[in-house]
Amino acid sequence: QVQLVESGGGLVQPGGSLRLSCAASGNIFKIYAMNWYRQAPGKQRELVAAIDSSGSTHYVDAVKGRFTISRDNAKNTVYLQLNSLKPEDTAVYYCNVHLSISPVQAPYPYWGQGTRVTVSS
Repeated sequence: QVQLVESGGGLVQPGGSLRLSCAASGNIFKIYAMNWYRQAPGKQRELVAAIDSSGSTHYVDAVKGRFTISRDNAKNTVYLQLNSLKPEDTAVYYCNVHLSISPVQAPYPYWGQGTRVTVSS
C-alpha cells in the first residue's frame, strides 16, 4: 500500500512564499516522475511543475521564475517552493507521483490528498 502525504499549504499575502511537501511511503520499489497539479475554484486541474528521475524539471508558463520543484530521493519526497505568490495562484495543490511497487510492475500514478493555498490580503 502506498500513501502520499502533503503538507505546507495555508493563507499568505500577495508576494509571500510557501513551501509544499509531499512524502511517499509504503511498498515502493522505484519512483519515476513527481509532479504538482493545482485546481482553482471552478477550473480544471492543471499541471504546475514536474520533475523526472534525473532531476529535469518542467513548469507551466504562469509559474516560471516563481515556483521551484525539487525532490529528495532518499526521503521519497517532492517539494514545491512557491515565491512571489499572486491571488491567481489560489488553488488546492495536489502531488502526483509515478511509481512502481515491484520490478515487474509498470509505473502507476498516485495522488496526494491536496493542500489548500490561499493568496489574499
